[in-house]
Amino acid sequence: MSFKSTLLAGVAALSFALPAFADGIMIHDPYARASAMMSQSGAAFMEIMNQTDTDDRLIDARSDVAERVELHTHQEDANGVMRMIHVEEGFAIPAGGSHALARGGDHVMFLGLNQPFEHGEEIEVTLVFEQAGEMTVTIPIDLERNPMRQQMQGHGQMNHGNMGNAASD
Repeated sequence: MSFKSTLLAGVAALSFALPAFADGIMIHDPYARASAMMSQSGAAFMEIMNQTDTDDRLIDARSDVAERVELHTHQEDANGVMRMIHVEEGFAIPAGGSHALARGGDHVMFLGLNQPFEHGEEIEVTLVFEQAGEMTVTIPIDLERNPMRQQMQGHGQMNHGNMGNAASD
């Protein structure tokens, strides 16, 4: 790999690690996934941090990568089946706090993708907040990310000696 290619790859990797800011709102660790190789839908995840002393709310998301972009969550129905639902009121971001958009929970949903989500590419998404206004976030597409594997790696030094012993739980 040439020096120029290595340098550009390093700059791209660093830019993914840098958070986005707008009027006291910070976006940390955004990434997007398509639900399958030829999928017509996808989702974006991130941590939204409110560094102000005023509560805020994510009320909308927009992007030209899909026919519709909605704020979604998962909700269990009466039969115990988890379903995605549109959250029209958006997500509260408490003053001095944060709100995670994560797999299996709240997320930005892309319906009717205009093109496939290709690993390593980026999408532009405009997030709309009640107080902070609009901010555009560049979100890398990461089809390999496995949050459960990352959580398990973080527990590598944990003592598992009593795991499986129900009496000690």
